[in-house]
Amino acid sequence: MRVVVVHQEVAPEAPEDERDVLTQAQTVAEALRELGHEAIVVSAGTTPVELRTRVRELHPDVVFNLVESVYGSDRFQYLAARVLEELSIPFTGNGSRALLLTGDKRLTKLLLAKAGVPTPRWICGSEIVQNPDRPEEPRLLQYLEEFHRIGRLEGDIPSEARFLLKSAWAHASAGLVERLWEASRTEQRERIQTEIAARTAATGEPWFAEEYIDGREFNLSLLGTARGPVVLPPAEIDFSAFSPRQLRIVGYRAKWDPDSFEYRATPRRFEFPSEDSPLLHRLNDTALACWRLFGLAGYARVDFRVDPEGTPYVLEINANPCLSPDAGFPAAAVQAGRSFAQLVGLLLEDALARSRAQT
Repeated sequence: MRVVVVHQEVAPEAPEDERDVLTQAQTVAEALRELGHEAIVVSAGTTPVELRTRVRELHPDVVFNLVESVYGSDRFQYLAARVLEELSIPFTGNGSRALLLTGDKRLTKLLLAKAGVPTPRWICGSEIVQNPDRPEEPRLLQYLEEFHRIGRLEGDIPSEARFLLKSAWAHASAGLVERLWEASRTEQRERIQTEIAARTAATGEPWFAEEYIDGREFNLSLLGTARGPVVLPPAEIDFSAFSPRQLRIVGYRAKWDPDSFEYRATPRRFEFPSEDSPLLHRLNDTALACWRLFGLAGYARVDFRVDPEGTPYVLEINANPCLSPDAGFPAAAVQAGRSFAQLVGLLLEDALARSRAQT
């Protein structure tokens, strides 16, 4: 088969977190060739029109979709899937609706909360931020308004609670401030809102504050199959090398700076004692609930924090997880007995099966 591996445009001077998609694309292409397919790697450009033109010219049997941004923003990665849907070309991974809902952390958190899935509470800025060039659909605007209503926390925040500032759109920990903020008093919340407004103005992206869950961190990867989603072996981030005073999160340095302490000191582990079995079952069930709630397909990763009482909180749902060989999703597949090439083959089979089911 002719498989077009498509990724977003990457500038030569782009930082490592943006250039990583080029590694993904080349590694996926090598796996496809190992499986006997013709693999063509191509940039999607920066707009849906460019992507539509380039895909049409190549006449693929299937597209391996690695596009992480459109119009230069992570928020609009769903538009790549929408183009492929309109062209009726089979493609790997999630559809446009799932990418739309999970591409904005505000929408994700609101839908989780409304469905009764634990997610850390949040504090909003004083105004709803939209992209001025692409106004939100009325239904999505209603969701954002509800997110802001819930985020007006007043007087019910314990003194020990702490919050992290996060971008609603940026991924790969690029939009995360590695500092904790107190919020139990009105003036503290006002200070957070001032900082949210400043970062929103500086970046052109909406920000909010999310409660920091001081506990364990897990990633659960899910793989779509003809029989339904399969949860791959759970991974926990090992923070044991951190001192009590260090913030135990997987921030930008932990993901992208090999020379940093955080990068070396945050390994994954897949082995767990028997007493963790109830927690692992709960994580598994919650990950599947997220799959159903957001209509996920192909593959995805759900990130959790677990508090000292054993309650898992969903931080994010990554509907387009990284496929670099050293990333979490391929690592979980290896734990399940699948090589990288086998994983790529399964994603391709799933894309074709879903396309056949829709015709």
